[in-house]
Amino acid sequence: MAIRRNTKVEPTFTMSSMTDIVFLLLIFFLVTSTLINPNALKLLLPKSTNQISAKAQVSVSIKHYPQAGTFSYHINGNHRAVSFSEIEPQLQEFLQNSDDPTISLYVDKSVPMEQVIQVMNIAKRNQYKVILATSPE
Repeated sequence: MAIRRNTKVEPTFTMSSMTDIVFLLLIFFLVTSTLINPNALKLLLPKSTNQISAKAQVSVSIKHYPQAGTFSYHINGNHRAVSFSEIEPQLQEFLQNSDDPTISLYVDKSVPMEQVIQVMNIAKRNQYKVILATSPE
């Protein structure tokens, strides 16, 4: 005697739960990607209690190599160093269409102040605002 089922099994698969997972992953990666620091160079920044929330359009990093007595300049966290003479034209190119041009200056603790002043003079000549980046105390 054969037993018969009254219900038939349908070989379909619903994708609704899979799309929920995809959207949750998308949101997770969007949130975590905004937390990544755009300044990829490892610098020892001076400490400060004052922190501002102004948003700079361009960052300039100055790294000091005490053994060689040299400095390297990096724009927007790029690992490729630029020479000091290339800084001003590149800043002008990045900030030419900005209504409120602002530069964030990331300087290693061991960099002499005259190197910082040279970059600040470039900003003053071009009427850019300068934010000196520090690490919180």
